[in-house]
Formats: sequence, C-alpha cells, structure tokens
Amino acid sequence: MTDSDQRNTPPAAKTSVRMIKVPEDRAGQRLDNFLLGQLKGAPRSLVYKLVRSGQVRVNGGRAKADRKLEGGEEVRIPPVNLNEVGENAPPPASFLERMEQAIVFEDAKLLVINKPSGVASHGGSGISHGAIETMRALRPNQNLELVHRLDRDTSGLLILAKKRSALTELQALMREDRGGIQKRYLTLLVGRMPDGVMSVDAPLHVGLRQGGERHVQVNPAGKASLSHFRVLERRGGHSYCEVRIETGRTHQIRVHAQHIGHAVAADDKYGDPAVNKRLREQIGLKRLFLHAASLEFALDAGKTPYVLNAPLAPELVEALDRLA
Repeated sequence: MTDSDQRNTPPAAKTSVRMIKVPEDRAGQRLDNFLLGQLKGAPRSLVYKLVRSGQVRVNGGRAKADRKLEGGEEVRIPPVNLNEVGENAPPPASFLERMEQAIVFEDAKLLVINKPSGVASHGGSGISHGAIETMRALRPNQNLELVHRLDRDTSGLLILAKKRSALTELQALMREDRGGIQKRYLTLLVGRMPDGVMSVDAPLHVGLRQGGERHVQVNPAGKASLSHFRVLERRGGHSYCEVRIETGRTHQIRVHAQHIGHAVAADDKYGDPAVNKRLREQIGLKRLFLHAASLEFALDAGKTPYVLNAPLAPELVEALDRLA
C-alpha cells in the first residue's frame, strides 16, 4: 500500500501502528491537523491525548501538537480503537444530507459551504461533529482543511481547502488585514442606525470568563479592528445592514455593533436580553442575525479571481419580512 492509499483509505475501527511519510504537499501543516486527516472521524480531544502521551512520534521523537511538519518526515500513528470513543459516532444521515446540500461552490482547490447557524466550524468542547468533521465524513477520499472559522451562531460562507497550496495562499490572504480578502456580511442591528457608512475603528481584546468562555471587549490593549456598517433599509425601528470588515477578529462585528449602541439582533452574548425576547416573540427570531454573505479574493498570485456568495438563510428572510 502506498502513502497515498493510506491517506485515502479510512482506518478500520481498530487500527494498527502506522508509519506515514509526510507528503511534500503537507509541508507546513500542524501535527494535530495532519493526524485528524489520518484518523478520519477521531475527535480532536483524542488526537491531543495521543500526542501528549508520547504515542505519536515524528522521526522517532516526541513532538507537540502545534509542530509544523516537513515533507519527507516520518510520523508514527499508534493503534486507535475508534469504536471505544463515545464521541466518534458518525454524523446522523439527516445532518450529512443537510451539509451536502449546504455546498455552494466547488472546484479542484476549494469546497465552500453555506454553514447553517448552530453548526460549529470544527468539533471540540463537547461538539462531536463540526462542519469540517462532517465534510470529511462526506468526502473521505479528500484531504479537506478548514481555511478559517465562523462563530457557531453565524451562518454563511465557510471555505475548506482541498489542496495544501490553496490553504497556504488563502491563509496568507487572511493575514492581510486590509484587502487580502473582501468580506461582506448581512445583519440586523437593533435600533435606527444613521444614514451613510459608519466606520468603527476600535481595538478588540479577547478575554476568558469563568469556565473558559471567550468574551471580547473594546480595549486599547487589543488588536486593531476595523468594520464598516451601512444601512440597506430600516424595518420596524431596526436597521438591516451590510457590514464590510477589513480585519477578522473574534466576534468583531458583534462587539463593534454593541460598541456603537446597536447590537446584532438576537445576540445572547453582547445584546440586550429584553430586546432579544421581544424580537423572538414578535418575529420569531431565535438565532443570531448575522450572515457571511460574500467573499472576494484571487488565488495563483492574483491570476484566478473568486467571487463567492451565500443566500440569506430562510429563517432570517422570514424574520425580516415580519418586521415590515
């Protein structure tokens, strides 16, 4: 069996020791992500446990989960009994079908989905099946990698790379805060926003609350963050807006919206509970009204342009209609 065959064949329930040579196109990939690709369906927690215990070896030595691999290195993958891992139950057939239908674009380099609200970008912290794990289950013979993340409650465009070269180039574009990738979101903000474009240039700092929950605040010690809000129309005393962001910080739009006094509708972390309750009762809005609607970028050093779009989720369209 070749290395390629080993990569493309899902392991049996009880695996044996495998010595895998890192392909050249995997150079630069983190060890934990490489292992997740090899142990199809294994939860991230199991992968970290194997690495911490020293059962995983790189060139015969112990390595950390964030170790960047090089082409030609040899990785020892220990025996794993996936049937004993409670988190490893396959995604339900109905969920697999739902995620298959969420695909909005695919070519030789990329697979793009319109991620539903409530679906995490990846598993962990009690979540067995995130978007990346589910898409890997749907495409067991492809080496899919998550290019970026969306908040669990945010719907919209999520890009998965099928080739290492595309992943590397896209992540480099993501790091170009101002202009590498044009990101456009649609949101409903509470209250009446002023006309025109309101730019919010406010640094954001990520902190942790008790229990490890992330909470973001505007803070001079935080990272530079820039968002542009523009009202598209007003509905029922609220503002349906387009948001373009030049940086991609955690919870950026939600915290910037709160900062200007117009929180995202149904935001249970940064919004007003009383307003959220009223919107739930009046228009049936039970989820965060935030949607990653479009992405524009170019690969191959600018030679191959991409314009990706994801339609607004039906439940958001219905809630918006009820506000009229």
